[in-house]
Amino acid sequence: MPRAVDWGSRIGRRLRLRDLHILFAVVQHGSMTGAGAHLNMSQSAVSQAIATLEHALDVRLLDRTRRGVQPTIYADAIMRRARVAFDELRSGVKEIEFLIDPAAGQVRIACSDMLAGGILSPAIDRFFRRYPRVAIEVIQSNAFTREFSELRERKADLVLSILSAPLEAGMADDLNIEFLFEERMCLAASARGPWARRRKVQFDDLRDADWITPFSGASAEKALFEAFSIRGLPPPRVVVRTMSGHLRNFLSVHHPFIALVPRSFLKINKDIAGLRMLPIELPMRPLPVAMITLKNRTLSGTVEQFVVCMRDVAKSIGRDEDSRR
Repeated sequence: MPRAVDWGSRIGRRLRLRDLHILFAVVQHGSMTGAGAHLNMSQSAVSQAIATLEHALDVRLLDRTRRGVQPTIYADAIMRRARVAFDELRSGVKEIEFLIDPAAGQVRIACSDMLAGGILSPAIDRFFRRYPRVAIEVIQSNAFTREFSELRERKADLVLSILSAPLEAGMADDLNIEFLFEERMCLAASARGPWARRRKVQFDDLRDADWITPFSGASAEKALFEAFSIRGLPPPRVVVRTMSGHLRNFLSVHHPFIALVPRSFLKINKDIAGLRMLPIELPMRPLPVAMITLKNRTLSGTVEQFVVCMRDVAKSIGRDEDSRR
C-alpha cells in the first residue's frame, strides 16, 4: 500500500521555502557549487538544505551525473507545485505593495512584436501617465504557438495574442480569454513611394510588386495568395517573411516593398511609421485580439489597473473599426 504522508508532523514542520528556493538554484545551475556561488552560500550549506528536503519528503531529489546534478521525477513534481506557491506569494507581496502605494508595483506582459508595436504601446503610455513608478516588463512571445508558456511558467501576468483560429479542446481549460477587438490586416507601403500616391489600386496592379509577409502559412499571407489565385494571377513574390515590426517598417519605408500590416498599427503609429495604407481590401476575416490570464490566479492590484487600460484602448480601436464599416 502507498505510504500515508504525515503532513502535520513531518512535512508541514520541515518543508521550508528557503530549502525549495535552494533546490531551484541547484537545478538551474546544475551543481551545488554553482548554486552556492549564486546564493552566496557555502557548498556544504547548499548540500545540507537539499538533504533536509530529501529527509522531509523521504525521496531522492537529485541524481549526480557526469554533466552535473539532474532533478529526479520527485524533484520535478515538487518544483512544479512550488513554482505556483512562489508565484502566489510573490503576487501577495505585490498586492501589499499596491495597498501601501497604488502607484508602485510591477506588470509583466508577454506578446508578439506585432502587438507590442500596436495596442500595447498606447496602453503602456496611458498607464504610465497614471502610475509613473510602476515597472513594466514586456516579454517577446511567439503566441502563434498557442502554448502560452510564459503564463503557465509564471513569467508573465498576462499575454496578448492574435488568435488566428479557435483553441482546440483542452488547450484553454486553465485560461481566461478576453477578446479585446477584431484586427484587420491591410496592405501598406512607404508614404514616399509610388504605391502610396495612387488613388486606386487593383491586385492586377501588384503582380510585379515585392512583398513582406508575417510568416509562411500566416492567415494574411494565405489570403494574399488566394486573392492572386482567384484572379488568375501568378503568386505574389514574397521577398521577406518576418514577425519583426521594426524590420518590416524599415524595409517598407526604404524600399518599394508592400507589407501586410495590422490596421490598428497604422492608426496608432500614423505619425511615426512612415507607412500608408493602400486603397485595396485584403479579402480575409478579421482576427480576434485577446488578453489572456490564468484561471485561479489572483492578479495584483497593479496588474488589474493595467488590464483596465488595455480594455479602454481596445474600445477606442474597436470604435474606429466600427466607424469604417
